[in-house]
Amino acid sequence: MSSDLCGSSLLLALPDEIFSVITSSVPPRDVCSLGLSCRGLNSVVSSDKAWLAQCDNLGLVPFSTLIEWRKGVSSYKALCRFLVNIQPLMGIWVHKNPEVGNVVYVMPGFLSVVGCRIVPQTIGPLGLEDGPLLWTSVFEIVCKHDGSTAFLLHGRERGEDYVYPGFLKSVDRNCNMLLLEVEPLHQLDGRNTSSEIPFSPLESDDGERLLDCTSQVRDIVPDAANMIFFPPLRNDEFFSQQDFAVLHKRRLLLLQMYEHTLNPTKLGSSAAGGGDRKNQSTTLHGFLQPVGLCLRAETTESGHCKAWPSMYEGQSILYKMPIEPPKEYHEYAGLWGGTYGWTPRRLSKETFRERLFLIMISYEVSEGKECMIATKILEGSSYAERPNGSTMFTVDIDLPALELFPCDSEPNPIDSFGGEGIVDGNGFRYPGSKPGSLFVLPNGLLVFIYKEWRIMLTLQRLDLAHLLRRGERVYSLPPIFNFVYPTRMYMNPYPEPSNS
Repeated sequence: MSSDLCGSSLLLALPDEIFSVITSSVPPRDVCSLGLSCRGLNSVVSSDKAWLAQCDNLGLVPFSTLIEWRKGVSSYKALCRFLVNIQPLMGIWVHKNPEVGNVVYVMPGFLSVVGCRIVPQTIGPLGLEDGPLLWTSVFEIVCKHDGSTAFLLHGRERGEDYVYPGFLKSVDRNCNMLLLEVEPLHQLDGRNTSSEIPFSPLESDDGERLLDCTSQVRDIVPDAANMIFFPPLRNDEFFSQQDFAVLHKRRLLLLQMYEHTLNPTKLGSSAAGGGDRKNQSTTLHGFLQPVGLCLRAETTESGHCKAWPSMYEGQSILYKMPIEPPKEYHEYAGLWGGTYGWTPRRLSKETFRERLFLIMISYEVSEGKECMIATKILEGSSYAERPNGSTMFTVDIDLPALELFPCDSEPNPIDSFGGEGIVDGNGFRYPGSKPGSLFVLPNGLLVFIYKEWRIMLTLQRLDLAHLLRRGERVYSLPPIFNFVYPTRMYMNPYPEPSNS
């Protein structure tokens, strides 16, 4: 083979389409490394075709959406930079307060990702299948022109919607904790931090006060930036293009507000007072310097009680719910929604005014048996009846139900499992359990029936992204409470929704 067809010359001789196919089989980091090997390859791997394939491989948004998003950034490489950075944030995040449920679903917006809290609610007159799911915005991470990020906390004060600018500091690839913190601005810029006091050792009251003080840097959201957060579900191409135009304008407004508003918050000198420095505890005074909000996603070895993560008290932290993808022998894993009733019913008109439960089903080996565990992550009640994170039922996947399915009007179940379900026990915090059976119906519904009382919990699989895109946004809470409600509470902090 001639020397001019060896090494990089061979790759450079390939058509762009073939080169894109080759580079699409390696991760973005390797594509960047390939571009560093020589000037010619750097020119080729910087092409939009190569980085469009990388963006598509990440699978976060449809291919057609990538084409639309490209209009707002300098290149597909910049877009890929943003997508790689926010990819670990996608999914379901929870907190134990309030006990009725605190579920934040992070999903693609428009050149952004949006943290959407599912409001505890009953099922409206149109049902969940045809009616809106109620949600509120918690935070948003917007893609800048160069692919870097702008973090915006959402909140509402004195009858106005505000955004509170900050920084997305760091995102671990396998993060399971999402922390809202305050850091000195020069620390966020990457300068020397060796002498700085970290946020985490602060007392919870000091941390909360510091977050509240920093959140005074804010801007009122104009109507043009407060209409839609992501493209609604439409079949009409004309109205879809109108939605894209509105979303492009909204993004530019948010970025302008971000750059205009984000100035150092001067809290004073960094002097921490006198006394013995060796014995001096971490106090709020150590933070008296220009600071800003920051969002940090980190990985910790936190424990679990069955599928529910162990949580720290008094800190602004959301915890990621591990979502096991459905697979052979674990085909029922994932998110389900449901309600109580006698006959099995989908979340449609006939379930009007019933409480909406969000249940995460996972699998776990316990005492030598493989079990299916249904964990409550949201309860659509005004007052919580079960602790957040309760196991609603557990069934042995190798133990068929001994009882027959009691509803003659329904098709015969295609599968069944024996187990037990949650009941009142020794007070709110320590519920008990009673025997029951889980039945799988041909239409995809799961029905858990208590053996003694014939109470029935019916579940159907949910697609939260789909429901939120045609959902209805309600008012947010004040900013720091809007991220994590800090105190134990048993009531729904949101007003009674109009759909119930």
